[in-house]
Amino acid sequence: MDLSLRWLADYVDTGVSPKEFCDAMTMSGSKVEGWSEECDYLSNVVVGRIISVEKHPDADKLQICQIDIGRGEPLQIVTAATNVFAGALVPCALDGSTLAGGVKIKKGKLRGVPSNGMMCSVAELGVTVHDFPYAIEDGILIIQEDCQPGDDIRKALGLNDTTVEFEITSNRPDCLSVIGLAREAAATFHKELRVKAPAVGYECGDINSLLKVDVQNGELCSRYIARMIKNVKIAPSPRWMRERLRASGVRPINNIVDITNYVMLEYGQPMHAFDYKYVKGGRIVVRNARKGESIMTLDGVERALTPDMLVICDEEKPSAVAGVMGGEYSGIMDDTDTIVFESACFFGPSVRVTAKKLGMRTEASGRFEKQLDPETCLPAVQRACELVEQLGAGEVVGGMIDVDHSDHTPVRVRLEPEWINRFLGIDVSADYMRGVLEKLECRMDGDDIIVPSFRGDLRHKADIAEEIARFYGYDKIPNTAVTGASQGHLTERQKFDKEMARLLMAGGCYEVMTYSFISPKYYDKINLPADCPLRRSVVISNPLGEDTSVMRTTCLPSMMEVIARNYSNRTIDGRFFELGTVYIPNDDPNQLPEERTQLVVGTYGDGEDFFALKGVLDEMFDKLSVPGVEYAADSRLPSYHPGRTASVSIGGKRIGTVGEVAPLVLENYGVATRAYVATIDVKDIFEARVTDKKYHPLPKFPAVTRDLALICPQDVPAAELEKAIRAGGGNLLESVALFDVYQGAQIVTGMKSVAYTITLRASDRTLTVEECDKAMNKILKSLKAAGADIRS
Repeated sequence: MDLSLRWLADYVDTGVSPKEFCDAMTMSGSKVEGWSEECDYLSNVVVGRIISVEKHPDADKLQICQIDIGRGEPLQIVTAATNVFAGALVPCALDGSTLAGGVKIKKGKLRGVPSNGMMCSVAELGVTVHDFPYAIEDGILIIQEDCQPGDDIRKALGLNDTTVEFEITSNRPDCLSVIGLAREAAATFHKELRVKAPAVGYECGDINSLLKVDVQNGELCSRYIARMIKNVKIAPSPRWMRERLRASGVRPINNIVDITNYVMLEYGQPMHAFDYKYVKGGRIVVRNARKGESIMTLDGVERALTPDMLVICDEEKPSAVAGVMGGEYSGIMDDTDTIVFESACFFGPSVRVTAKKLGMRTEASGRFEKQLDPETCLPAVQRACELVEQLGAGEVVGGMIDVDHSDHTPVRVRLEPEWINRFLGIDVSADYMRGVLEKLECRMDGDDIIVPSFRGDLRHKADIAEEIARFYGYDKIPNTAVTGASQGHLTERQKFDKEMARLLMAGGCYEVMTYSFISPKYYDKINLPADCPLRRSVVISNPLGEDTSVMRTTCLPSMMEVIARNYSNRTIDGRFFELGTVYIPNDDPNQLPEERTQLVVGTYGDGEDFFALKGVLDEMFDKLSVPGVEYAADSRLPSYHPGRTASVSIGGKRIGTVGEVAPLVLENYGVATRAYVATIDVKDIFEARVTDKKYHPLPKFPAVTRDLALICPQDVPAAELEKAIRAGGGNLLESVALFDVYQGAQIVTGMKSVAYTITLRASDRTLTVEECDKAMNKILKSLKAAGADIRS
């Protein structure tokens, strides 16, 4: 809601600067987004009076103007405009001035003649012909306002209002109006609120002889008031009204349309004006649309209606969509002679659903959907008629039609000062609370609060406490500790996930977050076969678009998008991880999918390879106390390089994959360097962790180390040999370390040499040579069973 401070001053004098006003209103609960001065981009632009106009000696289309700007010597300006004449008042941008769009004006020469500034059109001032109806689009603005040469142009044209932007919450539709915010300002600054009841002076005839109103759905239309204006004179609105509309972000159009917009901003009550000649049969019917009906709305679009939509009709067809927009023939034309003002209250949820279905959100629907006060309908329509008389825009027809299905029983809430003090943690008197509530136009009946009809948000004692708190001052309420035995804490799984993220960041990885919904084309980019189970995804019923139409079954394409984006932005290397959710469809379509958390780690750049990524994972598994993690070569995965990929398993159960991304996949993503990705099921490693940790004292006895040089077939993994060594070493084996792998001269083709350092130690004694030899023999026997032998 944009509030004009000049307009606000009609109702309350705050006596403070805009900054002080904004600060105080925010502290009292009316959140201010910001404030600005109208046309503050204009500088060094003044009013000038043209003294003379002469033709340029060397240019047929240029004229030389001498202009009085109230500073002694006349100012010479050369222009190509054809609508200038001696005696005209015009906007003059002087040397060094700034116009709309940040345009700077400097003096210079045009065809050899000095020009010391520029005369301005409405566009160059940042306004339109709607703001100044007497202006022309393609010429200099000839000012008709009461001003003198030398006056600042903003002041002369009324372009110096201050606008404050408020963020109005959905439970306070009363503040979507100047009067509503004036109430809040009066209560905030302890000032008198001046709101007079609208009054209509002269009336003629009787509306009941010309119009009938039939409301067939009183639930969706709680109140409908109609008043009529005859002998309408369509003309531009006066300057004061155009200024206020412009400052509030509304474009002036003509006096009748501007009146309805003015009342909507002033009272918060949307209104509509119907051209009476298009109300067939002189009858307005408020009903639900019939099946197959449609309407051409004011924006020129034919819209299909459904039976759940409320429409305003004449005897033949719909004329407007209730609370949203009028029909093509319901608007005000240049030949309009008689109009009907509609001031109604429609059921908010119905308006919201209708506007959403029709794809049209308007100023009116935005207000109606918050559920307006039916009692505002009457003063709003009376104010519209009052403005018609003030502007000489027509003659008000006597009487009104008021079909009222609303409940006028006031809401009563008990004032409980002790409870409010205890609830807020403050100590104020009951008289103070009564004073605050009376400033907000609540009436007191003993200990009962009679809530005004426009405050639909005050229904319970907690709502009353909120009113007391915001005017007492949130900053004055003391801090109090939360009482009660219930204390928030992280679950074991949440602690595990946080520790995993911490360890990965310690390993040089940046955490990322991507969308869980992806495009089906992502599966093509990672080379999944057509029959791959991972292609079976949960399809979103109402997606934002095809790129976000299915729920992912793997985080791999999301990580590849991150790598590709960073690579395309010339980030030379990177390590990333995400704890993302994947969605596995249930065989029963009526059941929700299985949601699993998947860890995905991606790396690329100098120094990154399979073993670097595996090292990050090993460090993480070790610190998380996840034992028994094994890696096995896997060449069956289409998304990965067949010779540089391994499956990750624990106790024979596969928990994920780590490897180099396939070259074709990298090409699909436009990545011209090697990249490595690991995907791990978090639930599996969480369940495999060891929670009962055992600590051993530092060894007191020396260790014995032996080096083994083995020869084995090339296809025997080093991990299998290490597994065999551990199996043979028993309790005496402390550690195994691979330190050499060799293939080439002196090694039989198809074989390789592998060397390990083996450390033996006993915790309770120094090992003898015999014990060490016995242990080594068992290790050799175990290695032989695995296909390895001592290298001779």
